[in-house]
Amino acid sequence: MSKPVLGSRNITQRTAFIFLGLATAITVAPVLFIIIYTIVKGGGALTWDFISQFPSQAGKAGGILPAIIGTFYLMLGTLVFALPVGVLAGIYLTEYARDNWLTRLINLAIVNLAGVPSIVFGLFGLSVFVMAMNAGLSLLAASLTLACQALATVITTSREAILSVPREYREGSLAIGITQWQTVRHIVLPQAFPGIITGAVLAISRAAGETAPILVVGAAFLLPKLPQSPLDQFMALPYHLYTVAAHVPNMPKETVWGVALVLLIVVLSFDILAAAIRIKTRQRK
Repeated sequence: MSKPVLGSRNITQRTAFIFLGLATAITVAPVLFIIIYTIVKGGGALTWDFISQFPSQAGKAGGILPAIIGTFYLMLGTLVFALPVGVLAGIYLTEYARDNWLTRLINLAIVNLAGVPSIVFGLFGLSVFVMAMNAGLSLLAASLTLACQALATVITTSREAILSVPREYREGSLAIGITQWQTVRHIVLPQAFPGIITGAVLAISRAAGETAPILVVGAAFLLPKLPQSPLDQFMALPYHLYTVAAHVPNMPKETVWGVALVLLIVVLSFDILAAAIRIKTRQRK
């Protein structure tokens, strides 16, 4: 009687492994297909002139240097605004806030913030940063808008990273007379740093691919110069890609896919950076 039961369990286990493997393949295959297809279609456009020159003829000729520089400025500005606010909010909600209706309401607001459509953030940035704060259509307004969009992810990943630190660390620190803030600063945050920085970088790389918010707060299709200050307009790869793909007639397809490939490289570079920081920090522990 035991052999048929054991055989049935093995069949069930193999069936489960097959379905789990299929689910993994279905998840990974589209990503690999998009990356490979973009490389094949746009790889021929990646020349030194393409990434080092200004665009001309409505993007049909020249390069995309202002869009690359503008995208890096945008990601840096978003990181500068979103990281400190998100991490401090995560620390407060995890280490200091009491479990009451107000905290639960804030947590609910953060969850819902992550589900707000990106174009709504764009309209919010237009109303608050561009019009009310007189920042104009600028790099500053776009960075602040994307920072608001990235906040929910930064706060959530910061909280998860802080909560993953064993409670015994806090209890041991408090037992020898160290204050709660000193415990957070010297014990909890160093342990949670890899998770915090990984979540922040992934949120920023996600924001770098957003088109809708920057569409209304400062991105330009063509500019004759690079932004000289945070109050200047700027070019960005996602908006440039949207424009050359949808609004420029007779646009060479290789150029469109070339822009897409550069955007993909920029976003994946930040993802790889996040992974490298996480691995490096773990090795130091």
